[in-house]
Amino acid sequence: MTSQRPYIFLSKISIFALMISSFPLSQTILEISPFWMLIFYIYWLIHFPAKLRFFLALILGVLIDILHGDILGQNALALILSSAFIVNVKQSFFVSNLSTQQVYVFIAASIYLILLLLVHSLTQGLNFSYYLFLAPLSSALFWPVIKIVLSKCRRQ
Repeated sequence: MTSQRPYIFLSKISIFALMISSFPLSQTILEISPFWMLIFYIYWLIHFPAKLRFFLALILGVLIDILHGDILGQNALALILSSAFIVNVKQSFFVSNLSTQQVYVFIAASIYLILLLLVHSLTQGLNFSYYLFLAPLSSALFWPVIKIVLSKCRRQ
């Protein structure tokens, strides 16, 4: 595998994650939907070595902010800190069984959600839907599907 191939794979899965997250759905489904970019980026962090992983998380987070019209930098900060957690547990994550990996994804998604809610509460007050608390759970539940699909895509 050449040194450019991981970045090409990241660009493909990032475009796919941005497309999935931009589907027009009802507000409730959007609130409980997983953090797609986080799940795809976790897979990439675990399976590919990269020197610029936090810079790439910054770029991907800013792309999410632009796509959703959010405050510039909130998703970038959340993605950087969530990926920092995953990088810290990378050795354990890689050799863990699927249910333990789901716990790690749940914790990373919870970090992501806490930072999003913190920025939201500082800028707009505490008016948010409580369905958002289901997003880390849905991220953890979608992890096995994403892992299998991306493993098959990576081998082709």
